[in-house]
Amino acid sequence: MNYTAEAPDVWDPTFADADGCLLTKDQCVIHGQHYFVKGLIEIPITGRDEVFSWGVWVSLSRESFSRVSELWDRPGREAEKPYFGWLTTDLPVYATTTLNLKTHVHTRAVGERPFVELEPTDHPLAVEQRAGVSLERVREIASAVLHAGDTVPHAADGEQ
Repeated sequence: MNYTAEAPDVWDPTFADADGCLLTKDQCVIHGQHYFVKGLIEIPITGRDEVFSWGVWVSLSRESFSRVSELWDRPGREAEKPYFGWLTTDLPVYATTTLNLKTHVHTRAVGERPFVELEPTDHPLAVEQRAGVSLERVREIASAVLHAGDTVPHAADGEQ
């Protein structure tokens, strides 16, 4: 039960061959000046042991991105303190943009996507992350994503 964005909203396909640009399934660099990691915003589903996840991109400072990259394959990396970042994925199922929401990126064990914790604001996404959602709400999100075509994040391909 997750959906994922393939790239940060600021990525343009023409960047693929440009110097200083890189897009992998986990990290992105644009013109050697903007740095992003992919993580999961997890939303508890009320009355269930499952979570709904958004695969999103978060911008990090150069220093934080360097540290994340340095530890990427290192066991024990989950002991790192969270990194501050800005959400750079707009999830259009919300009336108010999700771009530039403040986040903390929590590194997890090698092979697991980072956990993205939203600043506790009154934005509907942040409220859902804190309070959880019903299974019906998950169905509403799934329906909205599936019927919106390429204007929203694509269904995940099972990646974590």
